Amino acid sequence: MPASKVKNLSSLFRAIRTTSKASSGEDVTLKQFVSSLDVSSPTTSETPTKRSTKSPKKPPQTKNTSSKSLSVTVVESLKLDAASHSEDSMNQLARDISSILCGSTALDVVSPPDSQISNDDKSLEKVLEIPWLSSMSHNNISFRRKEVSRERKQKWIFKSTQTNHFDRLVRMCAQKLGTDATIQVFGKLGRETGVKEYNALIRLCIEKARRSKDEEVSLEQAYKAYQLFKSMREQGFQLEEETYGPFLVYLIDMGLVEEFHFFFGVIRDENPNSLSRLAYYEMLLWIRLKNEDKIRELCNSIAVDDGGDKSNFRENYLLALCESDRKKELLQLLDIIDITTFSSPDHVANIFKSLGRHLLESFVEKFISAFKTCDNGAENISNFIYNYAISIPNLAVEDVILKFKNLHTKLEVTPSSISYEKLIKYSCDSLKVHVALDIVDHMLEEGLTLSMEMLHSVLQACEHSCEYNLVQRIYSLICRHNLKPNNDIFRSMINLSVRMKDFAGAYGMISDLEKMNLMPTAGMYNAIMAGYFREKNLYGGSMVLKQMEKADVKPDSQTFSYLISNCDCEEDINKYYEELKNAGVQVTKHIYMALINAYAACGQFEKAKQVVLNNGVPVKSLIEIKSALVSALVSHGQIPDALNIYEEIKQAKCNLEPKAIISIIEHLQSEGEMSRLLQLLEELDDSDYWVDGCVRVTLYSIRHKHLSSAVDLLKRLKDKFCNDEVATEVIFDEVFCHLAETEPPDLQIGLDLLRAVKEELDLRPSRRSLDFLLSACVNAKDLHSSLFIWKEYQTAGLNYNVLSYLRMYQALLASGDHKSAANMQNKIPKDDPHVRSVMKACRATYSKYTPEKGKKKKKKKNSEEMS
Repeated sequence: MPASKVKNLSSLFRAIRTTSKASSGEDVTLKQFVSSLDVSSPTTSETPTKRSTKSPKKPPQTKNTSSKSLSVTVVESLKLDAASHSEDSMNQLARDISSILCGSTALDVVSPPDSQISNDDKSLEKVLEIPWLSSMSHNNISFRRKEVSRERKQKWIFKSTQTNHFDRLVRMCAQKLGTDATIQVFGKLGRETGVKEYNALIRLCIEKARRSKDEEVSLEQAYKAYQLFKSMREQGFQLEEETYGPFLVYLIDMGLVEEFHFFFGVIRDENPNSLSRLAYYEMLLWIRLKNEDKIRELCNSIAVDDGGDKSNFRENYLLALCESDRKKELLQLLDIIDITTFSSPDHVANIFKSLGRHLLESFVEKFISAFKTCDNGAENISNFIYNYAISIPNLAVEDVILKFKNLHTKLEVTPSSISYEKLIKYSCDSLKVHVALDIVDHMLEEGLTLSMEMLHSVLQACEHSCEYNLVQRIYSLICRHNLKPNNDIFRSMINLSVRMKDFAGAYGMISDLEKMNLMPTAGMYNAIMAGYFREKNLYGGSMVLKQMEKADVKPDSQTFSYLISNCDCEEDINKYYEELKNAGVQVTKHIYMALINAYAACGQFEKAKQVVLNNGVPVKSLIEIKSALVSALVSHGQIPDALNIYEEIKQAKCNLEPKAIISIIEHLQSEGEMSRLLQLLEELDDSDYWVDGCVRVTLYSIRHKHLSSAVDLLKRLKDKFCNDEVATEVIFDEVFCHLAETEPPDLQIGLDLLRAVKEELDLRPSRRSLDFLLSACVNAKDLHSSLFIWKEYQTAGLNYNVLSYLRMYQALLASGDHKSAANMQNKIPKDDPHVRSVMKACRATYSKYTPEKGKKKKKKKNSEEMS
C-alpha cells in the first residue's frame, strides 16, 4: 500500500477529534493517540508510520495503552442519547446517514450551511423523481410482478435468502443512483433504516474502496464506512461481526496496524461478547504482517492450561491459521484442541478444508471417529468429509468423488443427500456435467431425494458447457424416476433442445406436459421461437405463434418482442404491434427496443428515433432504451446520429449502457478516433465489458499504427489479469492473430509490438503469438523477418513442432528461398497424411518444385540446420 495512502487514511481518523464530545481529560488522551498517528508531524516518532506501511518485525510497544485510552474516549463520544428512541430521532437518523453518504468529499467534518443542505436535497429529489409502487395502478403492479418473475427465471434465480435479496437491492440502487443517493431510496420506500441497511451500505463502501484505483476515492469510501459505524452506535445498534468484520479485514489487507487496534478496542469495549471472535481477526493481522513473535505468543497463550476457559479463543485462533499456509502452528493446535466442541458446524467444515489443503488425512480419520461418538448427526459428518475431499490440491473432479466415497466406506459413514447435492454443484461448477448426472442417477437409485434446484444446476451447466445433447439423458432420468419437474425445469429443457436444433423434441416435451399435470407457458414457446429466429428461420418463428393459439397460451411481451425484432418490413412491424395492443399485452422496455431494432433494420431511422419520444416509455428505462437506439443506429452505419444521442445522454449526466459503448467502439474504426475511443473505454465500469472494449481499442491502435497507445492498453490488460496467465496469453494471442490477418500485412508494427511485449511488459511471447507472426511473414513474403521470428522460438524457450516447421517451410517458399525450404522439408515428419497434403499445397502455391529424382542428392547437400 502506498505510504501516501496510509498517511491520508490515518488523517481521516484524526477527524474524530472534531466530533468527539469527551471530557477535557479524555481529549488529552485522544490527542496523544492522534499524535502517534500523525505521520506528517515533525515532532512525532516515525515508528507508527513504518508499522502502517510495512510488515513489522515486532508488535507496537504502545499498543495496549493507546488502544485502551482511545477506546474509552470513543465510547463516550458514541453514547446513545435517551431521546433517540422517539419518532423524531428515527427521522433524524435517516437525515444523518443521508448527510454522511451525500456530504462533501472533504476530509473534515464541519457541517455545511443550510443553503447547501437545501440544494443537495433538491438535487436528490430530482434524481429520485421516478414512479414508485404507491403511484402505480393495481393492474400495473400485477404486471410488473409478473415481468420481474419472468426475468428472474430467465436468469436462473430460484432460491435466495432475504439478506441476498436486500443486498441486490442496495447494489442496484447504488449502480443506478450512486452511493450518495441510495439511502434516500429507503426513505422513498417508507423503510426505516436499520442494521441490514447499515451493513449493506458498509459492505458497499468497503467494496468500492477495494476496487478503486483512485486513492482519494478509496479514502473517501473508508471514511464513509467509519462514519456509518459511528452513526450505528449513536442509534443504539450493537456492533456485531456482520457489521465490523468486512471493515477489519479491509484494514488487515491494507496493513493498517494502528487503525486496526483502534477499532479493535472500540468493538471490544462496546461488545464484550465479541472478544473471542475478535481474536480471529487479531491472528489474521499478525499472519498478514508475518509477525512471527506475535503469532507464537498467541499460540502459546492458548496452549498453556492455566485453568481458564480458552475454548472459544482456541477455536478462533485455529480458524485464522486454517486460512493461511502455516502448517506448523496448525499441527501444534490440532493436537490440543477438541474440535467436537466448536460453536458452529461451519467452523468445523473450515478445519476440514484446511486438512485437505495440507493432506492431513490421519487427522480426518481421528476427528470423524470422535464426532461419531458425540451428538453431531451423520449429516454433518458427511459434510465434513465432503469439505476435506474438495480441498485436496490438484485433484480432478472424478478423483474428488472417489475420495469422498472411499472415506465414507472406510469410516463407515452414510453419505447424506446434502453432501451428494454439494458434490453435484461442485461438478457443475467445474462443468463436469456427465459426472454430475452420474451422482444424480446414483442418488435416485439409492432412494434419496433430489431437489429441483440441483436439477436446475445441472441444466445450467449443460448450457454453459454447450453439452446440449445431455438434455435427452436428463429427460429420460426424469421419466424413469417419476420426478415432478416444474415449469422452469421444462422451459430449461426445451431451451437446450432448441439449442441443438431439435425443435421436434422441444415440441414433444410440451406435448408431454399433460402427463405430468403441468400446463404449457408462454416462456416455453418463447424458447422455441427464439431458436427459430437464431437460425434465421422466420417462417418457423412465426408459426410458433400459431401453435400458441392452438394450445390456448396467451403470448406475452417477450413473444411480441421476438416477433417485432425479426420483422423485415414495416408492414409486419405494424401488424404485430396492433396484435400486441389487441391482446392487452403491456408495452415493456423490450417492446420499445424491439421496435427500434426493427425500424433500423428496415432503414426507417427516423421512426426508430421517434420510439424514444413515446409518452409510454418508462422513465427508469429511458437510458436503456436510448442505448438500444445508439446501438441500432451505429450498427446500420448511422454513426453521426448515434454519437449525437450519446452526447445528449452525457450532457444529461447519465451513462450509456455498456453494450452500446462496445457497439460504438466496434464501428468507430476510421482514422483520427483514438481519443474518442479511449474516452469511451473509460466509461465502461463493468469488468467484462471493459476487457472487451480494451481489446477492441488495442486492435484499433495497431491497425492505425498507434504503437504507444497499444502498449499502454496491453499494460492495463496485463495488470488486470496479473493472476491469470492463461487469460493474459489468450488476449495477447488475439492481438497477434489480428496482425496476421491484416491486409496488406504490416510486419513492422508487429515486430515493434513483439519487442515492446518483451522489453516493456516483461512478458515472454507464447507459441501461438509467434505462429501468428510467422504467418504474417508468409503473407508479406519477408524472408528476413521470417528468420528473425524463427530464432524467437528458441529465445522464448519454445521447441519447434510440426506446425512451426510447416509455417517456416511455407514462409521460405513464399519468399523464394527454395534451397532453405528444401532443407526445412527434410526436418518435417511426414507420417501424417494431412502434413503431406499441406506441404504439397505449399509447393503448388509458392514454387515450381524440383522433381523427385534429385531428392537424395539434395538431402545430402542441404543436411545442415538453419542458423
